[in-house]
Amino acid sequence: MELISPTDSLFLLAESREHPMHVGGLQLFEPPAEAGPDFIRDLYQSMLANDDVQPTFLKRPAELFGGIANVAWSFDREIDLEYHLRRSALPSPGRVRELLELTSRLHGVLLDRHRPLWETHLIEGLNDGRFAVYTKVHHALVDGVTAMKLMRRALSPEAGDHDIRVPWTTKPRRRSREVPASRLSELGNILGSVAALGPSMLTLARAAIFEQQLTLPFGAPKTMFNVPIGGARRTAAQSWPIKRFLAIKGAAGVTLNDVVLAMCAGALRAYLIEHGALPDKPLIAMVPVNLRTANDNSTGGNQVGTILCNLATDLDDPAERLEAIHASMRGNKEVFSQLPKLQQLALSAFNVAPMALTLLPALGTAAPPPFNIVISNVPGAREPLYWNGARLNGNYPMSIATEGQALNITLTNNADNLDFGLVGCRRSVPHLQRLLGHLEDSLSSLEKAVGI
Repeated sequence: MELISPTDSLFLLAESREHPMHVGGLQLFEPPAEAGPDFIRDLYQSMLANDDVQPTFLKRPAELFGGIANVAWSFDREIDLEYHLRRSALPSPGRVRELLELTSRLHGVLLDRHRPLWETHLIEGLNDGRFAVYTKVHHALVDGVTAMKLMRRALSPEAGDHDIRVPWTTKPRRRSREVPASRLSELGNILGSVAALGPSMLTLARAAIFEQQLTLPFGAPKTMFNVPIGGARRTAAQSWPIKRFLAIKGAAGVTLNDVVLAMCAGALRAYLIEHGALPDKPLIAMVPVNLRTANDNSTGGNQVGTILCNLATDLDDPAERLEAIHASMRGNKEVFSQLPKLQQLALSAFNVAPMALTLLPALGTAAPPPFNIVISNVPGAREPLYWNGARLNGNYPMSIATEGQALNITLTNNADNLDFGLVGCRRSVPHLQRLLGHLEDSLSSLEKAVGI
């Protein structure tokens, strides 16, 4: 057995039928030209043959004192790969619509805690000849960034590489050799960081109150996204050429992520207007930021911070909205960058901590939302990737909707595209797929606004 860390335990404790706590990904592949009628069947059998499963994919909550507790991990010695790896076929007519309906159902189903907490579905039957892979892993095992890395490492930049690799056998990369710190020294570092928070809080207070640079929790309006949710999910996915975002970035003098946030802001504004639910105050997005340095080659641990961004959804003009988002992100990043890493993590925890109220139903519905939506840009691959000769056409992250946060937007770069994955509560976010059209309209409006 292995003790479950407090952070991982929280993901298990927070899970219920209405709140599945797994992260997922939907990958679309185009088979090679020489693929025969048995390509998918042979691929499935080759995947089953990868039975050297890594410890992470053997974990399940241990049974203690006759029940299931969230205190320790147990490791399955014998794993039933035919349970975890499933082959499915889409119903006719086999459109992307049917694929997303299946993905929606799969993403809303809890993982079995009596087994290792992951599943992979090999899906065929698309009418254009492509096939898909949907994978979900409990957040207590990996975060979204790590999950995307594992799936990406199973692929190859070489079209002629026909070795079948799968995420559950992928070994983590070795970290650079470091002198391990003792528990005492680690505690000393943490205590020192906490002590240093006193002076740094003066900086934060000045920025937040006097300079009004820092966006803080509970400044967000209540929206149709910030409500109790059910257990059923709806997913949507689409790709856009990254060159469109780069052109807007260059013309406006902003960052790529500013353009992404402005695109999402315009789409959310249009969607809320469509439902007669646009608040007077601007929506606030929680935006994860990478805290690793350029020289940090480690892949484990929590190295992600969070800042809050004013989405300026109260502004009608796309150019003004983009400038307001750029100013909000620039101001928040300036304050964030002044802090050492541990204090950045402390500020991030301060931003996210109010979500703990959602674990208490009475408080979760009464309290104002700390923010309105999570918009996350996960690093992806810059070059085309292949799997057994099949080209990766789309790589769509599928994240978590939580109580009071009924909609999540996550994207990643995939060669020449940005691939967007949307996850929403099926009841609270009606007609989720319409957001894809609003995203395209918003991107087009930004292009016109900057003169492209």
